[in-house]
Amino acid sequence: MTFKELNLIDPILHALESEGYTIPTPIQQKAIPVLLERKDLLGCAQTGTGKTAAFAIPILQLLYQDKGLSKGPRQLKALILTPTRELAIQISESFGAYGRNCGLKHAVIFGGVNQSKQVEAIRGGLDILVATPGRLLDLMNQQLLSLQHINTFVLDEADRMLDMGFVHDVKRIITRLPQRRQSLFFSATMPPEIQKLANTILSNPVKVEVSPISSTTEMVEQMVYFVEKRDKRNLLIQLLRSPNVKSALVFTRTKHGADKINRDIVKAGIRSNAIHGNKSQNARQSALNGFKEGKLRVLVATDIAARGIDVDNLSHVINYDLPNIPETYVHRIGRTGRAGASGIALSFCDSEERAYLRDISKLIAKNIPSVNYHPEMELK
Repeated sequence: MTFKELNLIDPILHALESEGYTIPTPIQQKAIPVLLERKDLLGCAQTGTGKTAAFAIPILQLLYQDKGLSKGPRQLKALILTPTRELAIQISESFGAYGRNCGLKHAVIFGGVNQSKQVEAIRGGLDILVATPGRLLDLMNQQLLSLQHINTFVLDEADRMLDMGFVHDVKRIITRLPQRRQSLFFSATMPPEIQKLANTILSNPVKVEVSPISSTTEMVEQMVYFVEKRDKRNLLIQLLRSPNVKSALVFTRTKHGADKINRDIVKAGIRSNAIHGNKSQNARQSALNGFKEGKLRVLVATDIAARGIDVDNLSHVINYDLPNIPETYVHRIGRTGRAGASGIALSFCDSEERAYLRDISKLIAKNIPSVNYHPEMELK
């Protein structure tokens, strides 16, 4: 199937062609026709499945088609709510790319930066707004933003909203939306609390599910090193010195750990930076851009900061600390092996993390091959 077979309008088809997109991913094939019929949708899809385009493309098409019918000043019609600044920026960039020929205006708002430019964009008139919950509520409470004309609402990464404690903010925002609207709900996992939230937002939704939430793509080769905590640093540096590691996203459990590991990598003469919630938005965006552009070989990240990272041709994901939530492992390694490319996921497991590894193996229904490591060995 091609995008043309999804009955997309020429302005969007031309934009997708410019981006090099020809074949829709499974979630795009399933979701786009449903959304073009203005139905509610419950999407269960893990990271790297093409989910953003699955909702951005039909939103752009419907707004473009409705544009000729509307009179008067531009009114905000579509709201996309997402948990992190990085993800909000990424989604906004996607709307810009796919909608470049549609004459629609979009903006992104998030906390951690001065609000003046964001307020200016809102006052200039918008069709589409991508937002994080805190900043959106803040601007609404200042009477700078109204949701009364919203006809399409997207709640993205709902499980991460729950993890980050945003569910109460999300519920407050929902009470300010018009009752009559099209609602889209996306979550990589569907625990009971998330299903309950979905039930309050959606009306007779079509459920779209691609790749079981517990699965890891076959395009990613997985290996685990059993290593003592004190030896993790030396193992990481040796791995990163290999020319086979063209780019690596290194995951840590804590912000402090991310900074410490990054200092060790830089000290070893490897181009690296860290990204986490304590860094300013400008510092985070600078690090992310440097990694995307290849100026940095390594990015050290915490899970929350990394959720919005979408990097083409990422060769390696390294779990310096194993996650204590097994689904997080699936999300982490899904950063590589995307869009048909292959990738490698390496995990370090110390004696205290064996239980985490057992939980991960149970979730993905397979044992991860192990590599014996001794501190004195040289890795080629």
